[in-house]
Amino acid sequence: MIGIVLAWLQSTPIKVPFLINEEKGMTFEFKNSINSFKKANQKALKTVMATLVALDGSSYRKPGVRMLILEDGTMMGALSGGCVEKEILKQSESVFKTNQPKMMTYDGRYRLGCEGTLYILIEPFHPEESLIIEFEKTLEERKAFQIKSYYSKQEGVNDNWGSCITFDKDKWFGFSKTTKGETKKDSTSLLFEQQLEPCFRLIIIGSEHDAVQLCLLASVLGWEVVIVTNAASQVATQDFPGIHQLLKVEPNSLQLKKVNHQTAIVLMTHSYAKDLQYLIALKETQPAYIGLVGAMARGQKLINDFIDYHPLVEESFLEKIHSPAGLNIGAETPQEIAMSICSEILALTRQQKPDFMKNKKAQLSP
Repeated sequence: MIGIVLAWLQSTPIKVPFLINEEKGMTFEFKNSINSFKKANQKALKTVMATLVALDGSSYRKPGVRMLILEDGTMMGALSGGCVEKEILKQSESVFKTNQPKMMTYDGRYRLGCEGTLYILIEPFHPEESLIIEFEKTLEERKAFQIKSYYSKQEGVNDNWGSCITFDKDKWFGFSKTTKGETKKDSTSLLFEQQLEPCFRLIIIGSEHDAVQLCLLASVLGWEVVIVTNAASQVATQDFPGIHQLLKVEPNSLQLKKVNHQTAIVLMTHSYAKDLQYLIALKETQPAYIGLVGAMARGQKLINDFIDYHPLVEESFLEKIHSPAGLNIGAETPQEIAMSICSEILALTRQQKPDFMKNKKAQLSP
């Protein structure tokens, strides 16, 4: 099956319908699937991947979402709010037995009255070690990667269906190393194409108790969290649940790589002098967001002093600064403040204006 996929990619483009899907939150879920596969593989447990490749109508989640199913019935992730997963588990039994990809459909409009028709590709998942190495390297280098899935909207079994992934566009890896046989080309197959961005990164400059809460919440959201604190700090990685990296560095030695639209920065050292020094150290970066924790007057003074030090600073940098950081949701505790900051970052990066969901529904009504 994968042999045909690879042959297609290297030959004349296929004239079939396709969809390009760019998601910002699914890289974290795919990362979890890879980690779950590695653990299952150590226990000699087979794994199967289910992918929502197409949708007619509405659904709780979008095409491109995946879940991993283990041979013992354990499921990692979800394609919906919990309604379709049991059916996927049942349908996956034959894939475990035959190692053949299959398509299933789930019409939530008739079963639940709340969703559309979901088209789900279920296929063996046993990636090569080289795929895993390239994937982990790509994550570390914060690069995007692409996944292509060949499928049909007709239920059934077909060796031509399945998924492959590339990290540099020169080499494609199949989702399963056990299904590489050459088979007859199926020109009726549809193509779902997806680009996955690096995991969103939150850089927290500060190491007090509120930084711990922000780190915890951000990691739950699937963000890679980097804690920056001064060189003499006594904190350790175990003090920050979900942390990706701890940097102990003074402002004049701070060097951050690949700070772009996939990165947010929050200054919360609780030292005015340190916040100013770190802000100055960031002047050449272009993150999606810079949040200043503290009172509005403090933040405005910080910005004014920063401009005094660097009057020629780019306007685009100043536009990234949000002071005070967070949405106005009445947050008081460190946990609530962390939620307000993460909510503001999410709204900004998803280009959404915060509002009540019921108002959105009202706008969609005829």
